[in-house]
Amino acid sequence: MGSSAGAFSTTSRRRAHHAGSWYSSDPQELDIQLSDNLAQVSEEDESVRNARGLIAPHAGYSYSGPTAAYAYRSLQDAAPSIRTVVVLHPSHHVWLDGCALSRATVLETPLGNLEVDEDLRNELLATENFSVMTLKEDEEEHSGEMQYPYIAKVAPHVKVLPIMVGSISTALESKIGALLAPFLARSHIFTAVSSDFCHWGSRFGYTPTGEPTKHIFEHIEWLDRTGMDHISLQDPGAFATYLKQYSNTICGRHPIAVWLHAVKVNKEVGREKVEISFVRYAQSSQVKSKRDSSVSYASAVARISS
Repeated sequence: MGSSAGAFSTTSRRRAHHAGSWYSSDPQELDIQLSDNLAQVSEEDESVRNARGLIAPHAGYSYSGPTAAYAYRSLQDAAPSIRTVVVLHPSHHVWLDGCALSRATVLETPLGNLEVDEDLRNELLATENFSVMTLKEDEEEHSGEMQYPYIAKVAPHVKVLPIMVGSISTALESKIGALLAPFLARSHIFTAVSSDFCHWGSRFGYTPTGEPTKHIFEHIEWLDRTGMDHISLQDPGAFATYLKQYSNTICGRHPIAVWLHAVKVNKEVGREKVEISFVRYAQSSQVKSKRDSSVSYASAVARISS
């Protein structure tokens, strides 16, 4: 990780590192897949109207792509008024006690390249609260990349600023959220938060089973929906308490918490008021025994509230 703005003086391309494995590298095949996913969301669905942000999963598109479409349909609707999408995503491979910005100037996708918002990056760097990812760290992290093809599909004109949120304390989540709040409230900026939900199974080291009279997958859904309820209430303190109590393996918990703090601050100071609604939930498989495993996916939309 570095922090020198001078590193951005030349074009730096972030390759679509996971294309061909996590999703198709063939532009036509990928475009058809995302079009089909988006077509499942009704154009009359009011939950996509007047959106200011979203939460979307980041597993391979064969698993989570249909769920993600329910979030990205809201960006498709908002796209004409949006110039920048800020992507808040976790770190799966690099230990990071803070937040880091992408150093890339271009994000490559099979559906066309996205330009990075360098002006916004410089504004955030000027606060001296952000470091900068190496290109290798950026490319190896899938949770940001899985958002880019959907962004390129529904809003190809926008600029993007990826922000990796590390395993930070609740105090730092609050600080970064408050710092980001005025930026995210700008009417031309849209926020995309990348997160999967419960990772259940021995390979994840997380196997709570709940009541013996219920299937395990029902307990997993209860765990997830309890967390989703706290997110919808826009209460980062309650969300932190829930995580401490149940240890649910929500990999994007830190980006979600940072965003919730920003949403809370913007509401308190009268900049912007939104309502957060979860619009889709799915599990990769239904766990019925301790030999099984699954990952949960949820999509949410934050809409302007009167």
